[in-house]
Amino acid sequence: MENVKVILWGLGSMGSGIATDIVTNKQGIEIVGAIGQNPAKIGKDLGEVLGLNRKLGVIISDKPEQVLANNKADIVLHSTQSFTKDVFPELALIVNSGKNVITIAEEMSAPQVETPDLADELNKLAKKSNVTILGTGINPGFVLDTLILTMTGACQIVNKIWASRVNDLSPFGPTVMKTQGVGTTVEEFHAGVKSGAIVGHIGFRQSIYMIAKSLGWKLDDIAETREPIITNVYRETPHVKVQPGMVAGCCHIAKGYKNGLEIITLEHPQQIHPELEGVKTGDYIVIEGTPTIKFTDEQEIPGGIGTMATAVNMIPQVINARAGLLSMPELPIISALMGDVRQLIKR
Repeated sequence: MENVKVILWGLGSMGSGIATDIVTNKQGIEIVGAIGQNPAKIGKDLGEVLGLNRKLGVIISDKPEQVLANNKADIVLHSTQSFTKDVFPELALIVNSGKNVITIAEEMSAPQVETPDLADELNKLAKKSNVTILGTGINPGFVLDTLILTMTGACQIVNKIWASRVNDLSPFGPTVMKTQGVGTTVEEFHAGVKSGAIVGHIGFRQSIYMIAKSLGWKLDDIAETREPIITNVYRETPHVKVQPGMVAGCCHIAKGYKNGLEIITLEHPQQIHPELEGVKTGDYIVIEGTPTIKFTDEQEIPGGIGTMATAVNMIPQVINARAGLLSMPELPIISALMGDVRQLIKR
C-alpha cells in the first residue's frame, strides 16, 4: 500500500511544525515536495531546515508550479497567509493541479462570509478537478466552533451559546504584537482599530457562521467590538516593552443575533503575560439549553501545536471527502492520527 503523499506550501513556524509532526509522529505519510519563500531555505534539504540531522530527500523550492507539476501527491498542506483574497491564487494553483488542499488561512475556514465570490470560484474549481478544499486550525477550526458544535450533539434544545478563549500572546513575534495593538497607547489602539491596522482575532465571523449554519439558525447580524487591555504593571517580551497605562493586548468580542436577541457570544481576550495581573488562560464554553452544558479547560489549548495538529489530523477526512470547498462541520469528526494513516484512506 502506497504512503499518503503530501506537499508542503509554507515553511514558517506553522509549516515547519506540520512537517516535523509528519516526519516524527505519523505513520503512512510521506512528504514529497516543499515550497518556501525564505531565501535562506531555498535549495536546502527539508530535513536540514527542520533540524532533524538527517536528509529527507526533499529539496525546498520557491517555484510552486514546478513542485505541483513534478510531484504526485494526495494533498497539499498550505501555510502562508490569513486572508482569502491573499491565498486565493495559491489555492487555485493547487486545485488546478489536481490535488486536495488543507489550508490554515483563518478566513478559509468559511470564506463565504467575507468573500463569497472567491468561495464560489474555489468551489467550482475544486469540483472541476474532483478535489477538496478545507480551511482549518485551532481557532477558527476547532475551539470556538467545531468543539462547540460537537458538544451540542448531546442537547435536545440549544437556546444560547457563550464561549471564551483566554490566551497569552507572549510567545508570538512582532507581527502579532502589532495586529493586537500590544505596546500602543490607548489612543493609538483606537486609531489602529479604525484604520484596520489592529485586527484582533481573525475568524470570529467565520466561527459564528459555521455554528449558526450547522444549528439551522438564521442570524440577523454579527457585531464585533475590540477594546484595549490596559496594563497596570510593566510587561515585556523579546519583541515589545509595555509600560503601565499602555496596551498589553486586545479583548475582541463577537456576537450573533437572531430575531434581535444575542444567541452566540464569542470572546477572545489576548494579552502578553496575563499572569502578571492574575489572569488565567483557558478555554471556556457554556451551552444554554436542554441540557445546559459547561466546559472548562483551565489552560488554553496551545494555538501553535493545535493548529499544526488539526491540519495534519484532517488529512484522511479531506482525501476521502466529496469534491468541493468544505468546512469542518461538513466532515467527519476530527481525531488524532495514532496509527497507520493509510488504513483510513478509501482508495
